Amino acid sequence: MPVATESWVDTTLTIGKKEISIKEGLFRQTDLMFYPENPRIFSIISGDGYKPTQKEIEQKLSEMEHVKQLVQSIRENGGLTDPIIVRDQDYVVLEGNSRLAAYRILSRNNPILWGKIKVKLLPGDIPEDLVFALLGQYHIIGRKDWAPYEQAGYLYRRHKNHGADPTDIAREMGLSVKMINHLIHVYEFMVNHKDTDITRWSYYDEYLKSRAIRKARESNPEIDKIVVKKIKSKEIEKAVEVREKLSIIANAGGSILNDFLEKEDSFDRSYERASAKGIDNVWYKRLHKFREFLLSEEAKHDFSEMDDVHKKKCDFELKKIKDAIELVLNRK
Repeated sequence: MPVATESWVDTTLTIGKKEISIKEGLFRQTDLMFYPENPRIFSIISGDGYKPTQKEIEQKLSEMEHVKQLVQSIRENGGLTDPIIVRDQDYVVLEGNSRLAAYRILSRNNPILWGKIKVKLLPGDIPEDLVFALLGQYHIIGRKDWAPYEQAGYLYRRHKNHGADPTDIAREMGLSVKMINHLIHVYEFMVNHKDTDITRWSYYDEYLKSRAIRKARESNPEIDKIVVKKIKSKEIEKAVEVREKLSIIANAGGSILNDFLEKEDSFDRSYERASAKGIDNVWYKRLHKFREFLLSEEAKHDFSEMDDVHKKKCDFELKKIKDAIELVLNRK
């Protein structure tokens, strides 16, 4: 039995589809441990295999703006409204590390008032996959206060370290398998290219979901290394430039793409050349996107699986589009 400061109440907690017996009560916060595998802690301090100390975790969390806001909220409310979740035996805080850090800050001035914290105590032998399922319930299905990079890191480690299949994760989270695979793919790309800067997530998200860039990557394997370098050096200054400029350079191909790959400081210049060719013209972009859609494996599959009624309607529209194309081309 843990070092309790008040009587424990027996209750249950549902994780996934399993009902887990737990206890609720007050616990001395000085006896609790931060959880290094928590995705938020992992993303800010535990990268590259480094195992931070408890003091380092507390210091880093205490510096974060959302923890400072928590301090004010907890002080005004006179305590927690939502208990933290602790694993028995080692007293690791599986969920609520930021709240524990806020309590530690508050206790510096008043250790008696802020010496005890509300907890839900899980069994000490709870499997790690259930721990990660619990975190997913809170931060991906629930209040979603993790950044996309942190969510993806959780999914990546759930898949890689615990062998969870993306299809099962998708069913559990209520998300599409395509979305789960994309998040894992982007996170893995960042890890493989040694860029774990949480603020650069959106750059790589845009990079890996662009069809035009995907085609350029297939025929130019060196492009990944070059783009990562340009993102890190801030030659590509904003994530939106990946979507609005880099994709246009990739669409242009030929000597424009080659110059981008071979010459230093060529991002803006390559975009200017592609733009001058009309690659960023609104008409061009719409037609190019439509053509890519028609030729995609996804469209082919959907059309082949379509019922006869809807297939006839689509046939009719495609024929009308063909006629419209002939009219436009004949006006040149």
